[in-house]
Amino acid sequence: MTIKAEKQYVFREGQLFQSSHASTIAVLPGGVVIVAWFAGSYEKSSDTAIWMAIQERDGLWSAPRKVADEEGIAHWNPVLYAHGGSLVLFYKVGHEITDWHTRIIRSEDGGQTWTEARELVSGDVGGRGPVRNKPVRLTDGTILAPSSIERMDMESPGKQVWEAFIDISTDEGKTWTKSKPVPKNLSVYVGADHWIAKGLIQPALWTSSGDDVHMLLRSTEGKIFRSDSVDGGRTWCEAYPTELPNNNSGIDVTRLESGLLALVYNPVSGYATESPRTPLVVAFSNDNGASWGDEWVLEDEPGEYSYPAIVSQGQNLYITYTWKRDRIAFWKLNVHTWE
Repeated sequence: MTIKAEKQYVFREGQLFQSSHASTIAVLPGGVVIVAWFAGSYEKSSDTAIWMAIQERDGLWSAPRKVADEEGIAHWNPVLYAHGGSLVLFYKVGHEITDWHTRIIRSEDGGQTWTEARELVSGDVGGRGPVRNKPVRLTDGTILAPSSIERMDMESPGKQVWEAFIDISTDEGKTWTKSKPVPKNLSVYVGADHWIAKGLIQPALWTSSGDDVHMLLRSTEGKIFRSDSVDGGRTWCEAYPTELPNNNSGIDVTRLESGLLALVYNPVSGYATESPRTPLVVAFSNDNGASWGDEWVLEDEPGEYSYPAIVSQGQNLYITYTWKRDRIAFWKLNVHTWE
């Protein structure tokens, strides 16, 4: 494997916002790259909004601009989804994660203009649709959105249970059906002994063949977990641990046209989010995620490099992530594999 890499920052220092986090990325058919993130005084502050920038074919980035901002309420976790020339942006609003509402806006002109925001699922509290990572589309047009909720544990006051599920749409995102939670054996999870929660959140999806769909999950257990579906994401096997270390930090995965999988994550052992979110690497798998290797290091200096997003087009990987909560970093990797 050979990789040709280029790194940029989506915007310069000295912006109107103090803290940036949770970026998302999409690439349109013509090669235009769209990136969004939330930014404000700090995560959870009421002045956070959803910001966006566009990289044109010349490689230059537009100035950041707000695309979603409701006064007096925190904005979280934008997720871009591109299909053909259409672009959808999902995001959360709420003072607390347990109180999230999901909004959706659309663009038909490459992110230049957007529709008015609407609720994704009317009356929902807690969050529906993609929670952090991008949806995938099956061959029959079904859209699968990787979702999760963080709820209070009724049996353990002060603790939370994290549950992952899939939101399914068969009508181009007009309506959504929530799957049952991904099965898990919480009795053997020890995360609550180390942190306030235990369970699985923020799935990252890929498809292999037919109705075979797979997910990797952020966990409280010091490792990335996995689950698989043979019926198009409607039901899932019990989540099981992989050998991939991860300290309860964000992950994302994509499948290239060649079938090669690319996973971006913090390969750090530990249970708590207080563990350093460095290094940040891309790992590759040529056996549908059974094994991983050939790591490409994105960052390995002290600091926080977290919440990555990754998409692919042809032989190219496009990656963004939080760079010290100060900026959003962007990489383009051109990947060549050799038989």
